[in-house]
Amino acid sequence: MRKLIYVVFILLNVFANAQTGIIKGLVTDKQSESPLPGATIELLQSTTPIGIITDDDGYFRLENVPFGRQTIRISFIGFESITIPNIVVTSGKDAVVNVSLIESFAQLDEIIITNKNAKAKAINKLASVSARQFGVEEVTRFSGGRSDVGRLAANFAGVSSPDDSRNDIVIRGNSPTGLLWRLEGVPIPSPNHFSTAGTTGGPVSALNPNLLKNSDFITSAFPSEYGNAIGGVFDLGFRKGNIDDYEFTGQVGVFTGVEAMAEGPLGKNKGSFLVAGRYSLISLVGGGAGGTSATPNYNDVSFNIDFGKGKLGNFSVFGILGNSDIEFLGDDIDEDDLFAAEDENTFVESGFGVVGLKHQIAIGENSFLRTIASSSFSTNDFKADRFIDKDTPQERSIRYTEADNTETRLTFSTLFNTKLSNKATLRTGVLVENFRVELLERDREEQADINGDGDPDLFTFRDIDENLTIIQPYIQGQLRLTEKLTLNAGVHAQYSSLNEQFVFEPRAGLNYKILKNHTLSFGYGLHHQPVSLPLLFLNEEINGQLVQTNKELDFVRSSHYVLGYDVRIGNGWRGKAEVYYQDIDNAAVESFSSSYSSLTEGADFGFENDRVSLVNAGTGFNQGIELTLEKFFSKGYYGLLTASFFESKYEGSDGIERNTPFNNGQVINFLAGKEFKMGKAQKNVLFFDTRLTFSGGRYFTPVDLAASQQAGFEILQEDIAFSEQYDDYFRWDVKFGYKINSKSKKQSHQFYIDLQNVTGNENVFERRYNRLTNRVDQVDQTGFFPDVGYRFQF
Repeated sequence: MRKLIYVVFILLNVFANAQTGIIKGLVTDKQSESPLPGATIELLQSTTPIGIITDDDGYFRLENVPFGRQTIRISFIGFESITIPNIVVTSGKDAVVNVSLIESFAQLDEIIITNKNAKAKAINKLASVSARQFGVEEVTRFSGGRSDVGRLAANFAGVSSPDDSRNDIVIRGNSPTGLLWRLEGVPIPSPNHFSTAGTTGGPVSALNPNLLKNSDFITSAFPSEYGNAIGGVFDLGFRKGNIDDYEFTGQVGVFTGVEAMAEGPLGKNKGSFLVAGRYSLISLVGGGAGGTSATPNYNDVSFNIDFGKGKLGNFSVFGILGNSDIEFLGDDIDEDDLFAAEDENTFVESGFGVVGLKHQIAIGENSFLRTIASSSFSTNDFKADRFIDKDTPQERSIRYTEADNTETRLTFSTLFNTKLSNKATLRTGVLVENFRVELLERDREEQADINGDGDPDLFTFRDIDENLTIIQPYIQGQLRLTEKLTLNAGVHAQYSSLNEQFVFEPRAGLNYKILKNHTLSFGYGLHHQPVSLPLLFLNEEINGQLVQTNKELDFVRSSHYVLGYDVRIGNGWRGKAEVYYQDIDNAAVESFSSSYSSLTEGADFGFENDRVSLVNAGTGFNQGIELTLEKFFSKGYYGLLTASFFESKYEGSDGIERNTPFNNGQVINFLAGKEFKMGKAQKNVLFFDTRLTFSGGRYFTPVDLAASQQAGFEILQEDIAFSEQYDDYFRWDVKFGYKINSKSKKQSHQFYIDLQNVTGNENVFERRYNRLTNRVDQVDQTGFFPDVGYRFQF
């Protein structure tokens, strides 16, 4: 019967219209991740029936598919079928769709349950709440996103982006340092150009979205396999290259740079290669961007080489390598530059890299073992030479600040997954990370002139070469109690060799389908994370000796509680509401009465240098409600409206409850887009996208102007920390472009113009003391900026 269906579908395909593309992919069992041979794939919205069934390895190749956005339905007897809309079919590249089906709760013969809008759910089957899936099409589609996954996430409910100059993201009032980045199942350092030690963001992303497959973004109560984070998780994966044909992409954009990508088959076991390189366009043509007049130079190479399935399982090698540098020369710097000053020459170099070997092997029909070994690094070199008595006959220059920071990780992860039945799945594993941390930082800021040379002394705040190991075992499972009720539960544990602390973290999530289109969910999770390494290894001078007095600090602890409601509103529409409360303790605070807390770190590009002899006595909380109304792309348009209303507070050692710098209060995003088919054959597309963002202003600590003028450097009024708030943030972005599909060749073109902050709204970056003018100046964020780009696929 299966062969007969296959022959019928092939005959139908022969009579399909010309000027068509291809949809192909892999269909697997979501619980066991084993392939499903004989699954049926149907192209919907087609006048001529088009379909295919998967081969013995679960692969399918649906040919003669009309250009444009298409919808397919994947079904398999005994499994819940899935409808996948919004698949972009072009002439320049095959559309790849990998699908996981879940076995029906009861053994069914003919009845098929259809799960629509599958993209609203996380790829990780054990994520119950506060999780959503996103893909490369979304990353590159949204206006103002600069093809950056971090900026994409800023559109989701519960997320805000602190400023236009960096892609740090604040999740439910947590510091950006609480974010966990994962690639192919292993944690990685901040995947950004110009990143600094201990941070998770940067001005330009080193992640090439053209290599990403559909991935997960989780904002609370993470499943048990995620650890060492209290804010959120980016769980990213690289797609495999084309296993049938060679394909190439050339691309250029203001922020993404000049790019070339190649992919194609490798070997006889359905292996493939995928490799891409990018180089900054601005460094080629000159000029500045993103809030500075200096010229940034950056480049990166990304790859994923899959060797296919053999007798010993499936092996693949993946990686990213990137570096960046920029020079801020005082004579060329404007007074409103976001990153530099007119009386300094500053030189910045940074690097990022990860290389991993991944292996997966099936154990029986319903289990697999996945093992990953990787090495990663992050480097940052910063030097600042300050002019003394600038523009006078006595002008001279001294080395004022220098930092040379390197973090290297060796990571080993192994995971065993087994499908016990159609109602139960078990997953267990362990993650081992060894960190080598080399931090050197010297600075004259706020230092006395003890040696009497007329200049503040160059004090060594950090000078370390340390090793530490973090071990994270976990076990978790999913139990489908009834057809409507699903329980996800597990335990994560975490051990640090630095202070020999060991903690257990219970996690649980419950999903209950009240009615056909209505679902309630509840999640709880206990999470721990060390204080950021730049704080842990700070030096304090005691009796003439430099001592790391923060080194024995315990993990910061956070309990997450989430209640959610999800509803499908008609065809292609979805509504969602979540309320949450996050209780935080063990934060690092000063041992004397003070407003400081480690929960406020991450608001700036670096970490404070004078917070020593800290103790784990700080507390905080985040609470709020999030609303989402989403129209998935269909009938030529999409829409997304998200609104977050929240409160983020903390207490230092003085016991006074204060706003965190991340307590914006509310964030509202509206995104929409429309496509128009063009030409006689209706194969080309004219598209428009727009985004409106409104946010409450960030809280900040006011400058003590009189004290700053007397000292010659900025002094803040810490007794009233984070008591004042910047003006509300508003930004409107508009993007439009044109896609051209070739009539006779496997080629496609795309042009776009992305007008960012079209109203030129003056959003506040910060108010800071200017030592040259002896006043407090307001510096605004990036104003109107046009981004243009072109892509050629063949």
